[in-house]
Amino acid sequence: MRPFRFERATGAEHAVTLLGDALDARYLGGGTNLVDLMRLGVETPGTLIDVTRLVDHDRIDETDSGGLRIGGAVRNSDLAADSRVRERYPVLAEAVLQGASGQLRNLATVGGNLLQRTRCAYFTDVTKPCNKRAPGTGCPAREGRHHNHAVLGHSQHCVATHPSDMAVALVALGATVHVRGPAGARIIPIPGFHRLPGDAPHRDTLLEPGELITAVELGPPPGPRTRQRYRKVRERRSFAFALVSVAAVLDLERGGTVSDVRIALGGVAHMPWRATRAEDALRGAPITPELVSEAAQAELEHAQPLRENSYKVELAHSLIAATLLELAE
Repeated sequence: MRPFRFERATGAEHAVTLLGDALDARYLGGGTNLVDLMRLGVETPGTLIDVTRLVDHDRIDETDSGGLRIGGAVRNSDLAADSRVRERYPVLAEAVLQGASGQLRNLATVGGNLLQRTRCAYFTDVTKPCNKRAPGTGCPAREGRHHNHAVLGHSQHCVATHPSDMAVALVALGATVHVRGPAGARIIPIPGFHRLPGDAPHRDTLLEPGELITAVELGPPPGPRTRQRYRKVRERRSFAFALVSVAAVLDLERGGTVSDVRIALGGVAHMPWRATRAEDALRGAPITPELVSEAAQAELEHAQPLRENSYKVELAHSLIAATLLELAE
């Protein structure tokens, strides 16, 4: 472990001031991702600023619109256990409970979950080249081991997948992220917070230097006809990233016609993937096995699997269809 300076912030403004324009400073939440990367030598911050004790940032509050404002320092386990989240946004509670392990959820924060690095084994191995860790050095995963890498939206510079389960559910719910930085406060929609690799895979989000996540806001809860579900396929029952996951929010009219639908995929891209093509194919039509299969196909027809991960396309197709049909029953 390399020496670093430690500071504890008391408020968002204080945290932003402490970080200043230091390029080697990092905000520290639960540390479940950052500290691991420090131990591996991937991250070498000169300063850590503890943001877990900011005033009111560990609260979940009602908003005037009937939604919820979730502080950036709220622990993942507390988020999943909150009765308002379980009753109004069950897809979010299900997603959080399928992430990591109970011990990590007790420590990890909402802000940190959104900011965990999109990564693969080549990123965490400092003896290997990696465009995310050292831009311009190459992406050995493209021709190396990549069975759990991206099939959508990747580039020649990076094929890693985003690991968060929580973020996939937030995409399906249309949440927004509140941030504060040197230029003041702003709100970023999800999707729109994370980014595809393009030619700058070292940037996982649209955050500007020094910006801090202060809260995540959920809009008014879906109506009584809306059904929600998060399903995840992984290689073992716990403590494993998704091979493919699906978060679905489905609103059916009487007779089974799709009034509205929001679908997000995990494990298939550098960021949580909003399945807009599938949604467009479903809206306004009676839901049937044939329709959901066609919708899944519409979303995945532009997939670009690598040598070892073409199975993900079929897996994603089956998981989308099964989740929607389950919700429609």
